[in-house]
Amino acid sequence: MYPNLRWCVLLWAGLVGAAPTHLSIPKNGAYAGAYVDFGETEDTVTVQAIRNFESLVEKPLAIVAFSSYWGKRSFPKEALQAVGETGSVPLIFWSPWDPPYQEAQSGKPAKTVIQLQDVLNGKFDAYIDQWANDAKAYEKPLLVSWGLEMNGEWFPWSGVFQGGSKTATNCVEPCTLGPKTYQDAYRYLVNRVRARGAKNIAWVFHANGNNLPDASWNRMAAYYPGPEYVDWLALSVYGKQFVGEEWSSAEQAMDGPYQEISKVDTKKPILIAEWGVADFPKSGSKAEYIRDALKLMSSRYSRVKGAIFWHERWENEDETVSNLYVNSSKEALDAYKTGIANPFWIDHPVFE
Repeated sequence: MYPNLRWCVLLWAGLVGAAPTHLSIPKNGAYAGAYVDFGETEDTVTVQAIRNFESLVEKPLAIVAFSSYWGKRSFPKEALQAVGETGSVPLIFWSPWDPPYQEAQSGKPAKTVIQLQDVLNGKFDAYIDQWANDAKAYEKPLLVSWGLEMNGEWFPWSGVFQGGSKTATNCVEPCTLGPKTYQDAYRYLVNRVRARGAKNIAWVFHANGNNLPDASWNRMAAYYPGPEYVDWLALSVYGKQFVGEEWSSAEQAMDGPYQEISKVDTKKPILIAEWGVADFPKSGSKAEYIRDALKLMSSRYSRVKGAIFWHERWENEDETVSNLYVNSSKEALDAYKTGIANPFWIDHPVFE
């Protein structure tokens, strides 16, 4: 369905009833989505970039993902306007750090002025409240992933940097400080946003596919804030991204993480919030990986109701290149186009 027709349908729906506030969970199929190389800080969203990707893969996007950083202390109105013009639903990676993109180094968290305890102490209440007010005023449905990949070891809000495996107090059952601090901050944030009346947000609990460190205290379930705070479960699951990594099949990369997050909550829909693979022809076939991943998500992984392909290319510090572009080769693009053409992949958002 073409974007202008999609919005005609939505306009008609708005005339005959209340404006939709949430993205519907498909009974059959899953939403097609992508992050489309929106610059170094992942937030320079343009209509043209979205249209170019849709033209490339010959299918509209139901969901478009991008980042929004706390350091900017602003609501991403311009980015949302661009996504809205295409008829897609935004997935916002709402990341609590400043500056906006600094990797962890040598086992230390990225430099940031934002700590989760500061959130709990109310330091950012004014910003959260204004963000919530703007989200409410936006009126249309939003997917929001806050503090993503918390079970990894690269973001400053990750459990490993928030007390890690130290014993936490005030737990109903024995728990550790890193996951407990994250849970508390997540609940605090959601409660505060909801108190401002932003009912158009669907909250996304977004874990990394691999638990790093791989320790019992750092499992996905340890971070889960509870079903009343989450609308979607989500995963980042990638194939090989860097020269030094081993090549894995799509099944090897996705199966374990899917099984683990499925047990976190047995009822919530699952969003593959980030997926992709870089092009390393001497290691393995990117086309085969893409083909198999799309097949797995549309057949074996029955709870997957959306998937966001990560379309980006970057140069690493060692001057190697990680090329995750869907069109890094003709074979990769053909594999994606063929797989995503399956009617299972829904190219327009459906609302409730």
